[in-house]
Amino acid sequence: MCGLGLVLLAATACGEQTPTVGSGSGDATSSEAAPTAPTIPATDLPPVMPGGPRQMQPPADTAQVPATRVDSSALPSDFPREVFVSADGKQLFIRAEEGGCGRAAAEVTAQDARQVVVNLVENKSNLAGQMCTMDIRYPVVSATLSEPLNERTVVLTSAKRGY
Repeated sequence: MCGLGLVLLAATACGEQTPTVGSGSGDATSSEAAPTAPTIPATDLPPVMPGGPRQMQPPADTAQVPATRVDSSALPSDFPREVFVSADGKQLFIRAEEGGCGRAAAEVTAQDARQVVVNLVENKSNLAGQMCTMDIRYPVVSATLSEPLNERTVVLTSAKRGY
């Protein structure tokens, strides 16, 4: 019985040992510590997004289109509904939605004297074996009009491609 106690004591003592890490020179007993690189807190790092950085806010010289002039009834219920117009009225900036390997874009599909129809498209990469993040981003995408928006209504639709 005493022998079994010694075996358990030895096994327990071995399990509590901490490994020694050397300076990388092959000498694990060296007392010199290797220089360490400064660490950056994860919260200070910019998000990494496929295809590079995205515009997350409309330009400063834009004005928000009143909600009464935005028809977003064709969008999914959780989709953003922000539309901005440039000072000259010819450029729309719309908050879109994209995720993972998707990239949002805006396409003007129709324009007349009453309304402008903009399709918010999320294009997904078709690269085989590509790993994609499981996040949702809300970039601002732009669409160019042939004439200034003025009092026309902006009609928003959405589509996904490459899924």
